Amino acid sequence: MEKYDNLGMVGEGSYGMVIKCRNRETGQIVAIKKFLDSEEDKVVKKIAAREIKMLKQLRHDNLVNLLEVFRRKKRLYLVFEFVDHTVLEDLENNPKGINETTTKKTLFQVLRGIEFCHVHNIIHRDIKPENVLVSQNGVVKLCDFGFARTLAAPGEVYTDYVATRWYRAPELLVGDTKYGRAVDIWAIGCLAAEMLTGDPLFPGDSDIDQLHHVVRCLGNLNEKYEHIFQQNPLFAGMRLPVARELVPLDRRLPNVAKLTMTFIKSCLRLDANDRPTSSALLRSEYFMRDGFSSQFLDELKSLIQRESERTGGALSHRMTNKTATHELIKANTTVSDVASVASSDAKASGQMTTVATTTTTTNIGNALISTVINTNSDARQMPPLQSKLFEDKPKPAAVKFQAEKKSNEESKEVFAFILNLFSWKQLLTTEVLSSDV
Repeated sequence: MEKYDNLGMVGEGSYGMVIKCRNRETGQIVAIKKFLDSEEDKVVKKIAAREIKMLKQLRHDNLVNLLEVFRRKKRLYLVFEFVDHTVLEDLENNPKGINETTTKKTLFQVLRGIEFCHVHNIIHRDIKPENVLVSQNGVVKLCDFGFARTLAAPGEVYTDYVATRWYRAPELLVGDTKYGRAVDIWAIGCLAAEMLTGDPLFPGDSDIDQLHHVVRCLGNLNEKYEHIFQQNPLFAGMRLPVARELVPLDRRLPNVAKLTMTFIKSCLRLDANDRPTSSALLRSEYFMRDGFSSQFLDELKSLIQRESERTGGALSHRMTNKTATHELIKANTTVSDVASVASSDAKASGQMTTVATTTTTTNIGNALISTVINTNSDARQMPPLQSKLFEDKPKPAAVKFQAEKKSNEESKEVFAFILNLFSWKQLLTTEVLSSDV
């Protein structure tokens, strides 16, 4: 923290706090997430490792930008660009709700960020007002990727305990462990309704109460969810709430415009398979009517440029894979901790991950983490807005092993092992990360 001036705490949660700081050299204002007990707590280490891993992959104008990672006194610190406030603060300042135009612009940007995540097979799993940041110029950035993860392959399961309860989709509430992108779409529907009214749409105080709120508004759950509920040991002896008298969305949101209501209803379809994708929502009439989408995209480009100039070009900063890996090792986040996050996510998305480590007796911190990933995608398969992310990466036909040459023989043996195990024909993208502590 030596190069930062502490300007005060801006938020606090179960796993740490966020501090507003100023870089003494550049004057740049940043937000620093300080993880609590990152050395002793395995849960905190896993969340930190996952957030770093996700944010290294995801670079988009509507996703918060990770600038730096460092460690002090056994705690891990993540340095982000500072964004002025959250949608939650907007709601606190506007208890009767936010106007339709501002809401639409916010939702459009949230969906752009989520579309980018979904294209890259990542689900956020914790969309809520406090995780939607808004700059002074109105640029929206989704933050807090500590619970995000790669989509599962067929047959894989997730933990069901994700997302703040009020924004959890029905499949999460009953305990379905084979959910997907649709959980983010549901949360966006809840976010939209809350922004327009000032009140949470489904403010349950337990999972059962949450289900009661949902079915009372939208109707009874289908047989699949009922079966999952009955098989869930957490609900042993309980009955799935049944709607006897509906209070539909039209009555809950009487002053919402018809087109906006259609958008919200589509996000809040009970069956996950019936919910539209983020891409479909961006192309929906809600955003396309009267040229809103094209006009606002032009406006957004200008806002982002202005924001970049105001913050001293924060968006141009990039944290390298080596930096992040280096700091995780220094923080005593063991190689196996990082490997478990990388390998579980890679396995879930059909990727291939190998983690090899070497240590010397004189310096146990001299660990080499090598990650070999087959992504099954390249820039040519990405939509135009996303392809920029991959421009600087080697094309699949010209894969190169980019590694620092190590002087010790152990490192050479590890490289030889990896090269023999995986031929270049099997790999589409290869990164070998190495660092000396």
